[in-house]
Amino acid sequence: QANKQQSWNSGFNLLTPHSFVIHNLAGLAKPRITISTDRDKVNIKTESSFKNTEISFKLGEEFDETTSDNQKSIITLDGGSMIHFQKWLGKETTIKGQIVDGKMVEYIMNIVSIGIYKKV
Repeated sequence: QANKQQSWNSGFNLLTPHSFVIHNLAGLAKPRITISTDRDKVNIKTESSFKNTEISFKLGEEFDETTSDNQKSIITLDGGSMIHFQKWLGKETTIKGQIVDGKMVEYIMNIVSIGIYKKV
């Protein structure tokens, strides 16, 4: 489990169709993220005062994420990093997550945006 330590850069607003206000409110949230496995399925549950989400998937297989813009995603492992590729409405992005100094750091590759999560 982790608590978000640093908000996403507002540059992510350029990629998604959600309103500026929604992105700013989401940026203030400090989500609790739980990652678990059940055989070959990975589950990621994100809970915050703003929004709760949960995804289940098999590594390397495309799946639908329940979002307002109907994203298709593929999550893989590459060395010590989790790579989350998303595509929607003709756009795409890649989020790379890795453990650095005991914290999970996520990089959104198309823009300059970094989220840092500390273990709780």
